[in-house]
Amino acid sequence: MNSIIRKTIFIWLATCLAVFSQELDLANTYFKQGEYDKAAEIYKKLSTNKDQARLIHNEYLATLIKLKDFATADKFLRAQIKNNSNQISYKADLAQLFEISGKGEVANQEYDKLIEEAAKVDAYVYELQNFFYKANKIDLAVKLLLSSRSKSKDPFKFDTQLARAYLYLDQKDKMLEEVLGFGQRSKNYSYVQATIQDNIKSDKEIDMLEKMLYAKIQADPNESFNTEILIWHFTQKADYARAFIQARALDRRLKLAGFKMFELAGQSFNAKDFKNSSKMYQYIMEEYPDGELYPYARRWLIQSKEELVKTTFPIDNQQIKELIGQYQQLIADVGITQKTVDALRNMALLNAFYLQEHDRAIGILQSAITGAGNNQKFKDQCKLDLGDIYILKDEPWESTLLYMQVEKSQREDNLGEIAKLKNAKLQYYTGQFELSKEILDVLKKATTREISNDAMQLSLLIQDNTGLDTSEVAMADFSKIDLLIFQNRYEESILKLNALFNQYKSHSLADEILWLKANTLLKINRIDEAVTDLKNILENYKYDILADDALFTLAKVTEENLKDNVKAMEYYRQLLRDYPGSIYGAQARIRFRELRGDGVN
Repeated sequence: MNSIIRKTIFIWLATCLAVFSQELDLANTYFKQGEYDKAAEIYKKLSTNKDQARLIHNEYLATLIKLKDFATADKFLRAQIKNNSNQISYKADLAQLFEISGKGEVANQEYDKLIEEAAKVDAYVYELQNFFYKANKIDLAVKLLLSSRSKSKDPFKFDTQLARAYLYLDQKDKMLEEVLGFGQRSKNYSYVQATIQDNIKSDKEIDMLEKMLYAKIQADPNESFNTEILIWHFTQKADYARAFIQARALDRRLKLAGFKMFELAGQSFNAKDFKNSSKMYQYIMEEYPDGELYPYARRWLIQSKEELVKTTFPIDNQQIKELIGQYQQLIADVGITQKTVDALRNMALLNAFYLQEHDRAIGILQSAITGAGNNQKFKDQCKLDLGDIYILKDEPWESTLLYMQVEKSQREDNLGEIAKLKNAKLQYYTGQFELSKEILDVLKKATTREISNDAMQLSLLIQDNTGLDTSEVAMADFSKIDLLIFQNRYEESILKLNALFNQYKSHSLADEILWLKANTLLKINRIDEAVTDLKNILENYKYDILADDALFTLAKVTEENLKDNVKAMEYYRQLLRDYPGSIYGAQARIRFRELRGDGVN
């Protein structure tokens, strides 16, 4: 072929494409503007070319349906099917046309034929499934997938696709069956966990999930996947009591030497569920007295008991002394090593903060620093503790120096930010609000959420209550009392808080004063007075940020101290209703269900 002929053909093709493009654009414009008669005329012309017909298929068919020209649509679709025998979606379009034109029975027969045909070929399954989703015929998508599964003799085929379809149909029990089956076979924990988190929300759905997992565990006790998902589910609800039961069964069944249990105990401890972390560490010690986790479990058991004692008011000094004795025995049995220096540190803090044995605590911390070897981070943590103890001794300059040393030494570490936060609090205690706020504003961008949140809260407290002369005075008095509480001078702080509240009932600090006083009263077992202050917050400051804190604390005190479970349930229900976004929501729900008497499997 010479160059002239090639050039002529090229020009002709280009011209044809240009004409087609212009006509297509015009037809599409008419279609979008609702001028279907004009659009249909152009589309009909273009449809005579089978290659062009594929490009206008959806718009032309939609146009004919809008015009109710079902005969032309039928003719067009049959031509498309003939020219594109491998595209099953055109046959689906014809079935849908029957349905739209009032031939429902014929349409259903055609859909059944299509499902029967497509179920034999995976490519057809995916194509027809997509059609059913676009046509909002999810029930037919399920029928298709199940038919293909049956024909393939593979009972698990298309499990994730079926899970998706069941979700669209709100058949979450069937969805879970497919999701859990797939997860178990593929050991894809993340897929199962993400699906549960995103789609299992209500109490009814949660109960359904738990019953399904229990049934699967009973049916196949040697399969660990469902047990591990159930344990994970309980940890998401902060329900470590039931997580412990399942973890214990799993540990014994699979002879895991306590490693999974130790991991769960750490999660429980971090979630401040010290009661259940104690049970888990105790289990490891009893089951594996010669195991490698024994010394770690022993130390963490004492630490869990310590946190229980420190968070159970009033604090019992005799129990503090017993804890110190347990730490001493641990060190006597094992010696001062890098495994036991944490125990020394804990023992020092108990002496300092609860027995007021400040000099003894300083001596113990110095022994811990010596025993830490090259562990600079631990040494700096002990320096922060020393700084805190010097605050207890009313020697703030020593504290500042220690905090600054650690901040410099651990500049690239989270510990450096903790040192900075402690220094900001020290400036706050001593009335240096502007300097404190400067430090806190930097810490708002801290790497850890806890430090960032603490910095944000204290910064806002200072910002909202300084600036005017009266506010500055009130804030100075408040911060001095806060320091007294840090020093465990509770009785003195309560007297001063009472006077401060009487003076500033209408001040922006009022709810903060009540909150601080209520928590201090709880520490010395003056429960009725604490309850009065908590109710005062709820009645008179219910729109302030401490309202949900006050309500949860009131519910907890009513349950644990006043032993009035009925009233406690009312408070927990009120929190769930009035403060749905509260950070206490998960705990309130668990406590409410326990008080209601829900079974624990």
